[in-house]
Amino acid sequence: MNNTSSRTIVKDKAFLIGSIFIAGLCSIIYELLISTTSSYFLGDSVRQFSLTIGFYMAAMGVGSFLTRLFKTKLLQKFIAVEILLGLIGGASVPILYFVYAFVDYSGFMFYTLSLVVIIGILTGLEIPLLMRVMEEYDPLEINLSNVLSMDYLGALLATLLFPFLLLPLFGTFQTSVFFGLINVSLGILNLWYFSDHIAISKRKVLLFAAGIVIVIFLGMLTTSKNLLAWWNDNLYQNTVVYSKQTPYQNVILTKGTKDLRLYLNGVVQFSSMDEYRYHESLVHIPMSQAIYRKNVLILGGGEGLLTREVLKHKEVESVTVVDLDPVMFELATTQPQLVALNQNSMQDPRVKLVAKDAFVYLKETEKLYDVILADLPDPTTEGLARLYSKAFYGLVRKRLVPQGVFATQASSPYHTKKAFWCIGASIKAAEFGAVLPFHTYVPSFGDWGFWVAAPKLAIDHIQSDIPTQYLDDTILPATFYFQKDLLADSVNVNTLDHPLLLDYYMEGWRKWGQIK
Repeated sequence: MNNTSSRTIVKDKAFLIGSIFIAGLCSIIYELLISTTSSYFLGDSVRQFSLTIGFYMAAMGVGSFLTRLFKTKLLQKFIAVEILLGLIGGASVPILYFVYAFVDYSGFMFYTLSLVVIIGILTGLEIPLLMRVMEEYDPLEINLSNVLSMDYLGALLATLLFPFLLLPLFGTFQTSVFFGLINVSLGILNLWYFSDHIAISKRKVLLFAAGIVIVIFLGMLTTSKNLLAWWNDNLYQNTVVYSKQTPYQNVILTKGTKDLRLYLNGVVQFSSMDEYRYHESLVHIPMSQAIYRKNVLILGGGEGLLTREVLKHKEVESVTVVDLDPVMFELATTQPQLVALNQNSMQDPRVKLVAKDAFVYLKETEKLYDVILADLPDPTTEGLARLYSKAFYGLVRKRLVPQGVFATQASSPYHTKKAFWCIGASIKAAEFGAVLPFHTYVPSFGDWGFWVAAPKLAIDHIQSDIPTQYLDDTILPATFYFQKDLLADSVNVNTLDHPLLLDYYMEGWRKWGQIK
């Protein structure tokens, strides 16, 4: 670098080291954003994060290799890389949001990995370029330690900011665009600070390019709510009346003329048109088998619909609802249409709300329950698949009174046949006395399955004094009958160490084109 006498070496070094720190921060944020977004849309988070990390690291190697082609004007090239990285990284989540509505699973993975590779190559260019720029100040060993330590510290800060601050407060879309702006701004700052070392014509080109990107991103930030509303309206059938990105999931509530629907990470959880078929089946069949019904534990079900059905039983003295996401409780107690649907069940004095992971709650509590009902999301990720494992069901059994009854939703015995029977095998492995499958046709879902377990079962009636819209004694025999095409070949038990339920589940829905 020429004319270093015009500025102190210390200031130059500090500026470049600060640039490395910010560059490392931005690059890791992009990878976390892409991994999280693809996990939301496709499930199977371990696979999504593994592919992202693997392709990202390989692409960084390619970028580092390509820097040998750059012989001169290294600082100028670094600034160009930062502007381009800001553009691609900042636009990565908006691009994935847009293409998700139009492509299948393979197409979405192509776009995801393409973005990862481009970002990885550009990231791989950053460090070697800066190290070569800094050759003038210090020998290789000092430059290497300075550059790598700042890059790694930036990565650490990114991993702390992302789950605890950025994702819950701003969501993936706004975070992506915001850090794109930071990356481009880093390029502009370097362009300003080292302006003496870059030709005026090149400065104008770089500044113009950066300005265009900034204008685009500022426009996207100021209109992000409208852009997301447009995207939601194109993705969901009905008008979105509630949308929130929580630390755990994306929560969407839509309202049609006669239909209220809840979506978690894009997967429908209920439709008000027919949810009573699902919730009546999951509550009243197992409750009819319980000798005692005083204390009931609900795992999941934070929207309050299962609680509504449980409270129809006059013997119930307490209901504990355990849901990971406190936003679900807020929604169930404040959103007028949902409060009307759940009949304000979540504010009944007999109901206790606990915002905690179901697995953790079962491990920590010492209370025993007469009935435990699991209304958990489908096993689309490893984190959810563990809530359908042998170990989880073992904890459930320990939290039941000696004659207690347990029931869980278990996905579709038609579309995800192996997953359904795997859940049953895992419950049986937890050594309940009797375990039975049953299913109900829910028009918005299709054929939907459940499992009930207790020391002994003899299901031939439900309580006659329970008001229901769908369930009665006449349909019970059909509920427990499974046609030949719903039966599966032998399946293995789902365990914490080997969550094969996730593979069964994803394989089933991909076959029917329900997972893109």
